[in-house]
Amino acid sequence: MIRENQKRYRFDWIIIIVYLLLVGFGYLNIMSASHTGEITNYFDMNQSYGKQLVFIGLSIVLIVLILSFEAKFYERFSSIIYIVAILSLLGLFIFGKDINGARSWYGIGSMTIQPSEFAKFATALAVAKHISDIQTNLKTIKDQLKAVALIFLPALLILLQNDAGSTLVYGAFFFVFYREGLQQIYVLIGFSLIFLAVLALKFGITITVLSTAIIIFGLYFLKRKKRTSLLQPIAILLIATVFAYGVKLFYNHGLKPHQQNRISLWLRLEKDPAKLELMKKREAYNLIQSEEAISSGGFAGKGFMQGIRTTGKFVPEQDTDYIFSTVGEEWGFLGSSFVVILFIILIVRILYLSEQQKSQFSRVYGYGVASILFVHFTINIGMVMGLIPTVGIPLPFFSYGGSGLWSFTILLFIFIKLDSNKINEW
Repeated sequence: MIRENQKRYRFDWIIIIVYLLLVGFGYLNIMSASHTGEITNYFDMNQSYGKQLVFIGLSIVLIVLILSFEAKFYERFSSIIYIVAILSLLGLFIFGKDINGARSWYGIGSMTIQPSEFAKFATALAVAKHISDIQTNLKTIKDQLKAVALIFLPALLILLQNDAGSTLVYGAFFFVFYREGLQQIYVLIGFSLIFLAVLALKFGITITVLSTAIIIFGLYFLKRKKRTSLLQPIAILLIATVFAYGVKLFYNHGLKPHQQNRISLWLRLEKDPAKLELMKKREAYNLIQSEEAISSGGFAGKGFMQGIRTTGKFVPEQDTDYIFSTVGEEWGFLGSSFVVILFIILIVRILYLSEQQKSQFSRVYGYGVASILFVHFTINIGMVMGLIPTVGIPLPFFSYGGSGLWSFTILLFIFIKLDSNKINEW
């Protein structure tokens, strides 16, 4: 009887240990980035590190609660959890609190809760429920549209609250769709559109259309045996041209000035030295300070709480979106590599366990967890290092904030619970 219970509740300790290492190391960096002098009280609620310690304590309560439910609970009530998440996003339009131009928080006394963070695990559950339904076939247009609708609705509501960063994360679910049978043509189209958009912004419409025409007709004439009507490449070229014009139009008239400037800096579009200098003092200030902090850390870093730019508060939002710059300055290449390796281990381990699941619901949810973590991790670190445009999303388990820590904890430990039940599924 004891052995049966041990098997029934056997949790994956590799994931749990990596989680604890990320949360613990993240706390040390939050402490370094937010302290204003000698630390005498670790529970000082006027400081970020004091609040984060409370958030970590409440996360442990959440973990116990999540693991106490039966694994079937999450599949059975996934639709209800998703509906509650959507209602919480809708409520922001009436009761939401504006912070930094985004209406994404509920104010509860001195605390704030960000529903968009919790909507991620709710959407992952809903997508897993839909795909694992015996009547669902992702090779049909009808079921593809239903799956896209599940991620489009929360993404749209979040976008309307002026939180573009969180909206981008929902693109992670297309990795899940691809694993579960979505045709490769959709992936090819997606990457082609991204490439086309970058090309249109960087080099203009004329060069984009000419380059696209060369590629399309080149591929057409190389297909000697299966060559189709010439109308097909012409139609593709027309669609590509319209899309390129649409991207330029959206960039010039749909984006806000600060968003345009961030993309302009990333693609090196601005040529006016005076305007470029002004942009560096505004939109690029965080990035420049972050890059200098990381580069100053060298191989082994300057030491815990010894970073000049970190302790001097040179980098704004350094305990949240730019927390990785603290790692780079104080822990150097070694510390930065340690964080990256931990995330790689976590994501690869989740994918490995997902493939071992007997239940399709558990497998799909696992891929959803891995995809969300991968997109967050890639965008955040890429942003901090200037590899992609500045987008305001946190580093999972690492950045300061209760909503982020709790939502990622729920996201991860639901999968741990589902995985612990796979022996019973067999």
